[in-house]
Amino acid sequence: MAIRVGIVGGTGYTGVELLRLLARHPEVELKAITSRGDAGKPVADMFPSLRGHVGLAFSDPAQAGLDECDAVFFATPNGIAMQQVPALLDAGVKVIDLAADFRLKDATDWGKWYGMSHACPHLLEQAVYGLPEVNREQIRTARLVANPGCYPTAVQLGFIPLIEAGVVDLGGLIADAKSGVSGAGRKAEVHTLFAEASDNFKAYGVGGHRHLPEIRQGLSAVASRDVGLTFVPHLTPLIRGIHATLYARLNAECADLQSLYEQRYANERFVDVLPSGSHPETRSVRASNMCRIAVHRPQGGDTVVVLSVIDNLVKGAAGQAVQNLNLMFGFDESCGLELVPVLP
Repeated sequence: MAIRVGIVGGTGYTGVELLRLLARHPEVELKAITSRGDAGKPVADMFPSLRGHVGLAFSDPAQAGLDECDAVFFATPNGIAMQQVPALLDAGVKVIDLAADFRLKDATDWGKWYGMSHACPHLLEQAVYGLPEVNREQIRTARLVANPGCYPTAVQLGFIPLIEAGVVDLGGLIADAKSGVSGAGRKAEVHTLFAEASDNFKAYGVGGHRHLPEIRQGLSAVASRDVGLTFVPHLTPLIRGIHATLYARLNAECADLQSLYEQRYANERFVDVLPSGSHPETRSVRASNMCRIAVHRPQGGDTVVVLSVIDNLVKGAAGQAVQNLNLMFGFDESCGLELVPVLP
């Protein structure tokens, strides 16, 4: 019997990606997709790509019957989920939040980075960080999953084998990451206008990006100690895709970095370690839940360079959320996610 699933905030890019994936999921029945501003409007009118696949109309959250669902996804701006999650958990609903409301464990730290007080700090410790390649067993029994951010997914998957092996200096990790404009969401803003973002390339958030504490928290958990991380994001004139170029200095001899990565991810369906000398491209993962990684040691020196690419809307958001749903309900982890990347 299929599980009943609701989506809060179905009008953004992550919302439509969830709809695309869940509409074909054999174990899911879509029950509700909410939007206050577009309540009553057929989903296919807003997203013609879903015509014939999603027959629902958007509903007002108050009338959506979310408490009757088995699982609810929040594809909403930061600060929304934390207002509604406690009541859903009390009703026995499992929740996956694609925003940042439950990613950080420290409520004070969360307030510092997101500019508001947390509405339910008592749930921060209970929430499981939804990176399956690290927290798979905890996700299986979770009631509340904090789906990782897009940059944090690409960066953490790239660094984890080095940190677990204890072969790099944890005080000087560097993540240089680039994202397509869909990472900024569907809202209209000047910096994502075609005339502003096209034929252009720029860094932003150098002084401190909201994903920095999330990445640092995750890597510190893997290392069992604090790590020093410099994270610089960039905006590229792409629609989809993240490319993270990661740098670390070796503090111990590692005979075969390639084997280290291949062995770490040998049983991970959605992490592909490319052959030695490869350079992964964002288009090689477009519209898929795959992370492709290549590891380099330029000139045989003491600096490791890791290249990590994902689709920010799939493995960086909706696809990973469905991966977490599968774990939470005992489905095959790849159910609904066997997606061949789109090329060109």
